[in-house]
Amino acid sequence: MPAPQVAVVVPMYNEEENAALLVGRVADALKDTGMTWELVAVDDGSRDNTAAVLHGLMAEYPQLKVLSFRRNYGQTAAMQAGFDAAKHADVVVTMDGDLQNDPYDIPRMLETMKETGADMVCGWRKNRQDEAKRVWISKIANKILVKVTGVDIHDNGCSLKAYKGELLQDLKIYGEMHRFIPAVASQFGAKIVELPVNHAARQFGVSKYGFDRTIRVALDMVQLYFFRKFLHRPMHAFGYVGLMLLVPGFLMGAYLTLLKLFGAEIGGRPLLMLSVLLIVVGVQLLAAGVLGEMLTRIYHEPQGRKQYTLRKTLPAPMKPSRPFEKVLAEAKVKPAVKKTAAKKGGKAKKKA
Repeated sequence: MPAPQVAVVVPMYNEEENAALLVGRVADALKDTGMTWELVAVDDGSRDNTAAVLHGLMAEYPQLKVLSFRRNYGQTAAMQAGFDAAKHADVVVTMDGDLQNDPYDIPRMLETMKETGADMVCGWRKNRQDEAKRVWISKIANKILVKVTGVDIHDNGCSLKAYKGELLQDLKIYGEMHRFIPAVASQFGAKIVELPVNHAARQFGVSKYGFDRTIRVALDMVQLYFFRKFLHRPMHAFGYVGLMLLVPGFLMGAYLTLLKLFGAEIGGRPLLMLSVLLIVVGVQLLAAGVLGEMLTRIYHEPQGRKQYTLRKTLPAPMKPSRPFEKVLAEAKVKPAVKKTAAKKGGKAKKKA
């Protein structure tokens, strides 16, 4: 069968009460778009009857594809499984399975992507229907994330997003990185726009997030910053700090050496221990930088990975705002072709 134009990826964990409603709403939202579509529901090792309900719906909805994990791997792994299953679609849309995201926003996101030429459209829960504590924690985390990544969007945590299929072919997520997909996509030069979307309070089930999520987000943020800045040049990260420690360590050591040469006792001085510590740690960081450079080459070269990505879909052709001849005229430069022709004409006249 030909690949669908739109694939909707929905990770689910213990959402048996929401499953049937979600599938029905997605089908109703997309039926009038005139586009072929499929719904990839990823059961993340649910302990209730979510998987059974989804498999029961496949007879009624032929566009429904169900993936069932043997155990709970987390939302990031579920999203990556959905991306792998929908990699041939022109556009991939992600959303939560708790009915808080509105499937009827999907056509608006597709239209926004078409109008703006964006590679990614991020939903913005402008009027978020969650308890105040969660909303404020999310806002603080989002502001920190904007500073760290440089991707200025209001709501990194909203799962309702639309991606061009070609973008996801180069993008892989691990750990808890599903919250940081805009930041990861920006590394590939993706054009990202934001669209206010509806948000509803949870009707069935309970939230799967706890305080430990905040710790995981903080750790992933450090990892994201490192990969964004130093993935292709780890020596710059480790070497810079290593030199900052080595230089004062060597200066202290040189100072103590001079004192020793002039007869001073330096064996019990704390400055000696500090000097040795700085030198040892600095050398270790430089060694870590060298190892990082070697691992970078191992990461890229054996499997033919490149340090860059190329656009597979080129923008629509358009005429330049200023013709080439006009630019040359303003710069008072004659085209090289005309100069050559004039020289040839001159030679011909002399021969005549």
